[in-house]
Amino acid sequence: MNRKQKRDAEWMLLAISLCLFDWSSAQISYSVSEEVDKGTVVGNIAKDFHVSAQQLEERGFRIVSGHSKTYFEANLKTGALFVSDRIDREELCPNTPKCPLNIQGILSNPMNIYRIEVNILDINDNAPAFAEKIHVFNISESSSTGERYPLPAAHDADTDINSVKTFKISPNEYFSIDVSSSRDSVSAELVLQKALDREKQSTMKLTLTAVDGGKPLKSGSMQILVNVIDANDNSPLFSNSLYKVSVSENIPVGTTILKLNATDLDEGPNADVTYFLMGGGTVDSSKKFSVIPDSGDIIVKADLDYEESNVYELRVRATDQGGSPRSGYAKVLLEVVDINDNAPEISITSMMSTVQEDATVGTVIALVTVSDKDGGPNGLTSCKIQDSVPFKLTSNYKNYYSLLIDGPLDRETVSVHNLTITALDEGSPPLTSTAVVKVYISDVNDNAPRFPEGDINVYLKENSKVGQIITKATAQDADANENAKITYSLVDKNPAKTPLSATLHINGETGEISALQSFNYEELKTIQFKVQATDSGVPPLSSNVTVNVLILDENDNNPTILAPYSEHGSVNSETIPYSAEAGYFVAKIRAVDADSGYNALLSYPLSEPKGNNLFRIGTSTGEIRTDALVCS
Repeated sequence: MNRKQKRDAEWMLLAISLCLFDWSSAQISYSVSEEVDKGTVVGNIAKDFHVSAQQLEERGFRIVSGHSKTYFEANLKTGALFVSDRIDREELCPNTPKCPLNIQGILSNPMNIYRIEVNILDINDNAPAFAEKIHVFNISESSSTGERYPLPAAHDADTDINSVKTFKISPNEYFSIDVSSSRDSVSAELVLQKALDREKQSTMKLTLTAVDGGKPLKSGSMQILVNVIDANDNSPLFSNSLYKVSVSENIPVGTTILKLNATDLDEGPNADVTYFLMGGGTVDSSKKFSVIPDSGDIIVKADLDYEESNVYELRVRATDQGGSPRSGYAKVLLEVVDINDNAPEISITSMMSTVQEDATVGTVIALVTVSDKDGGPNGLTSCKIQDSVPFKLTSNYKNYYSLLIDGPLDRETVSVHNLTITALDEGSPPLTSTAVVKVYISDVNDNAPRFPEGDINVYLKENSKVGQIITKATAQDADANENAKITYSLVDKNPAKTPLSATLHINGETGEISALQSFNYEELKTIQFKVQATDSGVPPLSSNVTVNVLILDENDNNPTILAPYSEHGSVNSETIPYSAEAGYFVAKIRAVDADSGYNALLSYPLSEPKGNNLFRIGTSTGEIRTDALVCS
């Protein structure tokens, strides 16, 4: 996992569902200096949050941060919060007086979240620096004592006491330095203490040193070159000592944002003014702006970005063209106005790889964080789910959300939900971004096996072979994996009689039912039993189906003649009148057949000697009658 992926995974653990988790309202603040050694203890979380170190370890205490580095970790044995990576305050909070680093502490089972603010204290690890190595002053020898000349500003990446606090000038007999401080900056002016004499000394090299207030002190120097020139007794004067300008951050490069105007009461070359942009300020403005020397137009030379810097302080100089050039100075305070040029960014951390389909409503499945680099309303965001799904987003605080289950889940209906999360800022026009979350639903054993038919009717001829497969019971289970693995068994309805297992066998895996004996229709016409299908879930679920085995008759029994004509080989006699007419009833033969249906349908043929056709028999009734006059 790369650093960005790790950061995304951890950052999403910042928000916990208010409806499920206990959100600790307490916030502990610690302070630690930048650049301290790894392992430096910041504080004791167990003590300050009244949680035992044993609980920290048992409940899997984790530190979650939204930064690209993991700056802090917790010792689960002692509860100590310690530094785990190099902390550079200037990297984390450039050009800001305070640097709070917010992290979250998370306990599981049950889940609690604690807010921790670590104030990163500045140390004096940056020395003041000047934008230029040499600055030239052309000062007329006619300049009066007490005249002042603004000195270039120095930039120090540190803040507060560790930033630039004073300036020093190398010892000399002509100039002193006057340092003035404001809330945000320190500036210095070179003060002429003694009249200059070009003939005595035409140039002077001074060293200007900027000193910060740290311990130990750090400093940076540059060279001041003073050219003493002949008198040009009027300096250019700007129309304003301070110009204020507001520009949009999307202003095109090359656009003129201000036209400077400085006048010189002298005449001729001594009144011709050329404009220059001086370095200095908290941000090097020379990379973003330039001035046209002849016209005084200040133009944008590089793209501006509100998120990079929202204010610039420009120092400008107007110098005349006299033989002894004089200069006037002014400041330009330029405010960059934010535009909505950054879409919201969505970070998602899943709390579980899959969600069980019987998970309760309100269960947190992921944490969502939305951030926007813009400022003001352009940086305010809202977040929602686009789709109609059994999930919802709940705001925890600010731009932190919990993704919750909001309705019943059914893996058999939808096994994967693709959730489209949309973040919208309040800029004009608003910008949006989307992220897709795949929620995989895992199976629980909530479906019993089902047989497709109500009953299974099987027709089996009597005298069938032993071991013959007579039918197959097949059930389906809508669940998956082990929850859908089915075994089959026979359910004996009358265990007191001959056990069902003595006559039938079922294959537990395939459901194939086979006969363990041959059946006789005359003894057994139907067999009814149940087959049970049971899945392998925990707990297992089952269902039954009734199987009706209908034995089909075969013609395996001979007809039997009933008494008095039943004795095999016997000779029976009947007496009839001598003059019996044709049709006279002689006798009735009765017979039965153990078979059924057509197999038991009997006919009675009569066999007589050839040429002797005295009698006839009813083939279906068995009645014997005379067919002609017996004596004629």
